[in-house]
Amino acid sequence: MKKLTRFFACVAMATLAVLTVLRPAMAQDSLYEERLGAGDIIRVQVYQSPDLTQETRILESGNISYPLIGATKVAGLTIPEAEAQIAKALKAGGYIQQPQVTIAQLQVRKKTVTVLGAVGRAGLYPLEALNTRLSNILAAAGGIAPGGSDTIILSGKRDGKPVRQEIDVAATYLDNKLANDVVLASGDTVYVHRAPLFYVYGEAGKPGPYRLERNMTVMQALVTAGGPTQRGTERNLRLTRRQNDGSTKESKPELTDLVQSDDVLFVRESLF
Repeated sequence: MKKLTRFFACVAMATLAVLTVLRPAMAQDSLYEERLGAGDIIRVQVYQSPDLTQETRILESGNISYPLIGATKVAGLTIPEAEAQIAKALKAGGYIQQPQVTIAQLQVRKKTVTVLGAVGRAGLYPLEALNTRLSNILAAAGGIAPGGSDTIILSGKRDGKPVRQEIDVAATYLDNKLANDVVLASGDTVYVHRAPLFYVYGEAGKPGPYRLERNMTVMQALVTAGGPTQRGTERNLRLTRRQNDGSTKESKPELTDLVQSDDVLFVRESLF
């Protein structure tokens, strides 16, 4: 009997341990699903006040218009928080002494992120978990395509205000800039532009456009283009670079100089 009792005690302790581990994750999932947001349709009811029952859609501003108290922001709140906020406003206005407010979600907005540009599979992707990060969505979209840039453009809204951010994805891991792996929000757009290019012409083995790699030097660019031909020389190279005002400037670069996006490198013919 004592062994049986000890066995059930061990089972109970193990079950409690598992629930302790799972509870934070379960709480996060529940919290994510209960958050109200623009596009949700909700029903608001007040106990013993049927005239205050209302079905409404949460606007893009995050507000609903509710009888007696007017515009009230509920987006971003959990259902209990929104119930408490409306109850507080009704009591503060002197309309109901002890209001008991209940809110039901009739239709939940679809939480999605749009991925465009040079990725494996552009499209609309759902935010299926709390704290979905940029790396998660890029992975779902098949990653950045071979011709895509390491820097992506993220646009969306935060606190009702438009935001735009350029994020160096490669630096997240190469330079340990983990803060670049931002948490996405519903309605965000992730755009991957084409990779920056440089151009080589003249007496080069393989003239043409090439992808600009990180910290690429003039010498590395020349090697990428096949080096000088038998008639060409790496001496007296000419580099044409676009200026901020849209004009171009020609210079004689050193082999150790860094190449920039849209640079044009001219390999001259040897004089001998």
